[in-house]
Amino acid sequence: MEEDESQPPHGHITSLAVLRTHRKRGIATMLMRRSQVEMATVFGAHFVSLHVRKSNRAAFHLYTETLKYAINDVEKGYYADGEDAYDMRCTFPHNNKNDLESIVQNLSVMKLENKASA
Repeated sequence: MEEDESQPPHGHITSLAVLRTHRKRGIATMLMRRSQVEMATVFGAHFVSLHVRKSNRAAFHLYTETLKYAINDVEKGYYADGEDAYDMRCTFPHNNKNDLESIVQNLSVMKLENKASA
């Protein structure tokens, strides 16, 4: 959780990686959704933020299409090599407990689907 008191409580994802041989199994999606549920329910977070390289199409697709993140800003030269980053945010359905429970249920369904395909 970020501790900037000028903003509502929120989380920040610093890094997420899945071993290349284990990709396309929904692991990153499950990790992200579970962390989002915990941030919202345990810490009362209103949103979560992260940075993604503009050139990382796979991560950008995961965040925008699957996890419904939106671009908040573009950080010029964010990375050491000078590449720009998208500053992205996912706002939680903070006042709607049913939406959070729906995310948890989706996690359970994804676990079952992954076990069946393994």
